Amino acid sequence: MVTPQQGRIDRRLAAILAADIAGYSRFMGADELGTARALREHREAIDPIMASHGGRIFKTMGDGLLVEFPSIVAAVECALVVQNLMAGRNVDVPEDRRMLFRIGINLGDVLIEGDDILGDGVNIAARLEGIAEPGSIYISDAAYQQVRDKLDVIFEDRGEHQLKNIARPAKVYRVQGAAAAASPLPILSLPQKPSIAVLPFQNMSGDPAQDYFSDGIAEDIITELSRFRSLFVVARNSSFSLRGKTDVNEVGRRLGVRYLVEGSVRKADKRVRVTVQLLDAASGNHLWGERYDRKLEDILVVQDEITRAVVSTLPGRLENAERDLAKRKQTSNITAYDLVLLGNERWRRLTRKDLADALDHFRSAVALDPHYARAHANVAWTHVCNVFLEAADASSLDGVLRHVEIALDIDDSDAWSHGVFGQLLFLLKRDDEAEIHFKRALGFNPNDADVAAVFGNVLVYWGRWREALTWIDTAKRLNPLPPNIYHWYHALALYSAREYEQAIKALREIRTLDRWSHCLLAACYGQIDRLDDARTELDAFIGERERELRERGEALPLSRLDLVLSRTDRYRDPLDREHFLEGLRKAGLTG
Repeated sequence: MVTPQQGRIDRRLAAILAADIAGYSRFMGADELGTARALREHREAIDPIMASHGGRIFKTMGDGLLVEFPSIVAAVECALVVQNLMAGRNVDVPEDRRMLFRIGINLGDVLIEGDDILGDGVNIAARLEGIAEPGSIYISDAAYQQVRDKLDVIFEDRGEHQLKNIARPAKVYRVQGAAAAASPLPILSLPQKPSIAVLPFQNMSGDPAQDYFSDGIAEDIITELSRFRSLFVVARNSSFSLRGKTDVNEVGRRLGVRYLVEGSVRKADKRVRVTVQLLDAASGNHLWGERYDRKLEDILVVQDEITRAVVSTLPGRLENAERDLAKRKQTSNITAYDLVLLGNERWRRLTRKDLADALDHFRSAVALDPHYARAHANVAWTHVCNVFLEAADASSLDGVLRHVEIALDIDDSDAWSHGVFGQLLFLLKRDDEAEIHFKRALGFNPNDADVAAVFGNVLVYWGRWREALTWIDTAKRLNPLPPNIYHWYHALALYSAREYEQAIKALREIRTLDRWSHCLLAACYGQIDRLDDARTELDAFIGERERELRERGEALPLSRLDLVLSRTDRYRDPLDREHFLEGLRKAGLTG
């Protein structure tokens, strides 16, 4: 008979760690007994580590396990020790036989039933483990908020992910430092120019929903500083990925810069307080600091004052003509500005729903201030994104050309607008005009890593892969912790250069392979006759690509070669297009 106590289900907040071995089924298929023995030996090493951190293993599933910890700090500390231990144990193991743990950690509400733990708090940890790269640690936003200032590690913002069977998108962070013993951070040489990075400003408003505003302030300061040709300014993606990191020397080394700007924003009612300081990353010395208490409507003036103060404090002399570059035409309508910041936060998620929301915000900003150049440019940009996501056809871009033209009529020196125009014209196959606007964008803002990377990618499709590699290398130095798409651009250029092994190496830098990464890997492996690997990647591409089309309600093409048309059609030279298809045919893709 089950007593009331035995049948009781309790609820509590818990720190949950989920872990499994990447590619375990493949290991078992190749050597069942050897794999089982190796896993047992690894578990004999790591189980005591988990126990020493207060962990309780409450469920095992073959190679996987679920562990409850008394605190989120203990869970992350344990995960770091485990990953470093595994890196050491794998040093002398051939790469294709290394067992690597993927770890996901969440802090959430769980249900306790006897010795078992259930609920979304557990499910989210398991889903995070599922999207983590081999050897890495992913944590939820709830976990990050508790541990961000308590451990001396880097938390890389990986954006929002729609986790399987979890209703709301989850913000995810990657804990960097897990494999530090095996892979020391590269030390980047300092540029000859004064080099600087702007870290994300801390939101002091007490409302996480205001993060977009503090991030937007910091991003706009990056944009303003980037316009000075005498400065080397690290891209937003890299500096924002080090959110919460307090060791300025390590941040400087990681980004390859001498100076750092950090600050905080408190927004309340119609007032805003911005506190900012300039630091020497090498020495940690404080070079300049200021606090601005202003009306909310004066925030754009504050940004300009911060930019000028930072520039004037840096060693060396900037020409007055360059100082004038910072006088970018903005809006005086704070509501329109706020809408653009909200839209920027949405479009970066790159889902159809978020792009639709972003477009609504940008259109509302245009309605409030028809002379707001950035709002007009961003209306066009969301349409460009939809074309790249195949949510719209390139022919739909004709209707938004006018928005970019208006933006450039208002401010012809705005690099962002020229960059958007370049991408739009490329998709419309107006290549000569596109190149003009790409070069204008990079002339007005030589620090724009995203435009440099995209221009490099476009040059590949124009058959100019040597130039492409130069621009992509520039982009990767400006953005030393780049998004996955940079590695894909790099790999595509290397494929065009017939450097297939190097292209594979670039693709392996991608943290989570998507369908097009699998596609390009298949072509690379096909060209070097690694046909088993080629077929594996091709199958992954076909499966993901067909699932994508079904989810969009589109009919599957009669020929599987047609699955790649959205990429191959971008090549201007039929020989380049055929070279890409040749690799896929060698991998086994047939018509």
